[in-house]
Amino acid sequence: ECVFKFGGSSLASAERIDYVAHLIKDQIQLGYKPRAVICSAMGKTTNQLLLAGEYALEGKVCVEEIRTLHTNTMNIFNFSEIDFTRIAVNELLIECEQMLTGVKMIQELSPKSLDQLVSYGERCSVRIMAARLNQIGIPAQSFDAWELGIITDSQFGDAKLLPSYESKIQNAFKEKINDVNTVAIVTGFIGHDSNGKITTLGRGGSDLTATAIGAALKLDEIQVWKDVDGILSTDPRIVSNAIPLDQISFEEASELAYFGAQVLHPIAMQPAMKYNVPVRVKNSYNPSAIGTIIRAEKSMSQRLVTAITYKKGVTVLDICSTQMLGAYGFLAKVFHEFEKHKLSVDVLASSEVSVSLTLDTKQDTNMIDSLMEALSDVSNVIRKDNYSIITLIADITQSSEVLAIAFRVFSKENIQVEMMSQGASKVNISFIIKSSQLEKAIIQLHSCYF
Repeated sequence: ECVFKFGGSSLASAERIDYVAHLIKDQIQLGYKPRAVICSAMGKTTNQLLLAGEYALEGKVCVEEIRTLHTNTMNIFNFSEIDFTRIAVNELLIECEQMLTGVKMIQELSPKSLDQLVSYGERCSVRIMAARLNQIGIPAQSFDAWELGIITDSQFGDAKLLPSYESKIQNAFKEKINDVNTVAIVTGFIGHDSNGKITTLGRGGSDLTATAIGAALKLDEIQVWKDVDGILSTDPRIVSNAIPLDQISFEEASELAYFGAQVLHPIAMQPAMKYNVPVRVKNSYNPSAIGTIIRAEKSMSQRLVTAITYKKGVTVLDICSTQMLGAYGFLAKVFHEFEKHKLSVDVLASSEVSVSLTLDTKQDTNMIDSLMEALSDVSNVIRKDNYSIITLIADITQSSEVLAIAFRVFSKENIQVEMMSQGASKVNISFIIKSSQLEKAIIQLHSCYF
């Protein structure tokens, strides 16, 4: 028994929905029993809905592109005019248009309204997917996630699951799905708060829907279908012969995701980690590939480095104390200012009188300037832009060997390491280098470790 999850690119058109429906049918024939299939919105629908919201604030109501995509898909599947699915999807699209007209009138789009607006994408896609599965002989029923127990707090735009979600999911599946052979087709990314208002789960939201259901129902596996053969040893856009990994631990996967790899978001892995339900990342374009399994234990294969990931375009701050503050006084002051300015740090290296750290470039530049100003009375602050972080997810018990190889590469390629840090997690070693040398470093390191 398992959960399947498909993202927007897997469902971008009628052709892709049909392909995924047949893929689900094939998996069932191979002996898998999907209790639920989590679907994202079709293709770029979520972005188009966000854009439609912006247009509405400018006085234009425009849902034509979204309507055309869904109507054409239903036409290709020959849903009749009185078909329940066609009526339901048309009602959702009309409701969406009416909502945008309201936004145009009152000239306001609150986070609460925005969550409702983007929900229409998922709600349309699950209805079409369930109908297509029924057409090809797989009994399926569509659900909005809240009907199956996805209940959240009221933090619109970035809602968190309430602790009661597990029992709510268990009860909802018992009550609402009478036949265990019926596949529940469930909206990813969205939920309800306790007042019945629609919320969205923030980044990695659809993956979180899948892991929450898989963990609550204590299923054998959660399968996340993407467009690559599982999790790769590095970014295939930089290293064309990156290799798929057979198995990684939840901890390794979290570090990979944090440092930029397109894996599951760390928050999405929490329910699976709690009950040690394995998560398998598979390729919808190559279903026979075994994929990568993420579970509590690391792979048995004896490799020094599991994967190489990176974060481009980070800012380095070197902060040197100018006061005779004790180490704790200086560090306390530094971290207090970071908290005050709401700036989060990626990598850090410190001594008694100096701290070097990296900031993600997505953070507010004015805040960084303001922070530097605030620290100037106790320290000299030097800011350096256009750096990148290379992170090795590695076996730290052999860190001396890992580091020896890395520095041999850096020395040979004339790559200057600005700073380095060995994570407290004991699975990552990070190097900060100039962005202009990033690709060369990844290519050379990959050729040595793999």
